[in-house]
Amino acid sequence: MATQQASSGTILEMVNITKRFPGVLALNDVSMSVRDGEVHSISGENGAGKSTLMKILSGVYPYGSYDGEIYFQGQLARFGNIRASEDAGIVIIHQELALIPELSIAENIFLGNERTRFGVIDWTATNNAATELMRHVGLDEAPNTLIKNIGVGKQQLVEIAKALSKNVKLLILDEPTAALNESDSAHLLGLIKELRSRGIACIMISHKLNEVTEVSDAVTVIRDGELVETLRADDGPIDEDRIIRGMVGRPLTSRFPDHQPKIGEVLFEVRDWTVRHPEIPDRYVCKGSTFEVRRGEIVGFAGLMGAGRTELARSLFGRSYGIWESGQMIMNGKPIVTRTVHQAIEADMAYVTEDRKVLGLNLLDDIKTTVVSADWEKVSAGGVISERGQFEAAERYRKDLRIKTPSVNQGVSTLSGGNQQKVVLAKWLFTEPELLILDEPTRGIDVGAKFEIYRIIQQLADAGKAVIVISSELPELLGLSDRIYTIAEGAITGELARGEADQESLIRLMTRSTNKDLVA
Repeated sequence: MATQQASSGTILEMVNITKRFPGVLALNDVSMSVRDGEVHSISGENGAGKSTLMKILSGVYPYGSYDGEIYFQGQLARFGNIRASEDAGIVIIHQELALIPELSIAENIFLGNERTRFGVIDWTATNNAATELMRHVGLDEAPNTLIKNIGVGKQQLVEIAKALSKNVKLLILDEPTAALNESDSAHLLGLIKELRSRGIACIMISHKLNEVTEVSDAVTVIRDGELVETLRADDGPIDEDRIIRGMVGRPLTSRFPDHQPKIGEVLFEVRDWTVRHPEIPDRYVCKGSTFEVRRGEIVGFAGLMGAGRTELARSLFGRSYGIWESGQMIMNGKPIVTRTVHQAIEADMAYVTEDRKVLGLNLLDDIKTTVVSADWEKVSAGGVISERGQFEAAERYRKDLRIKTPSVNQGVSTLSGGNQQKVVLAKWLFTEPELLILDEPTRGIDVGAKFEIYRIIQQLADAGKAVIVISSELPELLGLSDRIYTIAEGAITGELARGEADQESLIRLMTRSTNKDLVA
């Protein structure tokens, strides 16, 4: 590493970074600098190049695979891998957390960085050191607790504790609150502020602009792989509208398209739906749930993390979660039974899962294969799949959903998280369902793409479909839904029409204790 004098008070300079993939110029001459101990956010639409830039910085894309230079703490840095960047004090926490569920918190924190004595792991030292790091991040758990037994919010804290164990000087957080509820998000943002007070610089990628403006000392905006501008709090308050204008290239006057619902008769009903936990026999994840959705209606479901929203949706969709005990589903006035996902699809139901990588996609497939994968018969004749039919269907959704890819022959694993989400949505739209259940449909998606997805949801409703939207973002539910149900402890606790609902009333119902505490 050669010495280079950095700007005073600057920990990082990335100069004229250019990165090409086959057929794609992902980054074009991008430069940015991060000052000592500041929170510096990077904003941009999906596919703008944010994660690519951070993968270059962290050594995922090694020196030689890109053009430009990186200076870290005044030194020319040419990282050949992640280990090299971590040794320098740069740690990245990806949106998909890199923890091993079957190992304990302490084991995960020191994985690859074990506390040993005479060549053997010193478990006392490991657990003591883990406990101290956990205290720093506000994680109140036993160090021997298995990762699989704690929620996503706490898993994020484990990742940060792991970073602190490596003497981190620059922490990169890619969509750190995307999977968190409001209270866990607030705790994590508070921790980021505390790290700043300790002199640790943070780079944060986030589509939640309210969080960006709350914690950031600077915001760098990237559009289509090119630097738009860097905004600094020193020069005045960082404004959401200014960030949006930089991201999408135009003012976005409203976060939601104008819409006049055309609500018709009841299309889908659920009556007294009761489901047990798949592994804990005396626990119920759905307790006598009863609700309905009409044609042309967008119905939201609100609840805290763990309230049972996803469990309800998955249990309805082919009983793909939990052990069904009782209850009835009615479609178009007729009872339906869907014991498998295939039967649910045949009953004109579709479910866009919240976990796109594990449940929504086969990351080994290309885009065109994925788009038609829920209904092969539509592109088959005589038992033979039509390559042309696959391509035309995928190409139509690529254009309609504005999926950023040079070709539908690309693997879905090469897409950004937001574009992967669009592919999952395309897969289920291709089945032409009567009922569409959307579980966190805009998680990890930028504000411009959210607007497009909201428009598609409204178009589906206007075509007479029934739409259920599950979201952890209350403003999203309030802006999109015609009616909202609240869930707590596996039971529906309230129902509010659009004109009656606000964040306060929803939270009150979301935290209401249920009197439907079933026992086995």
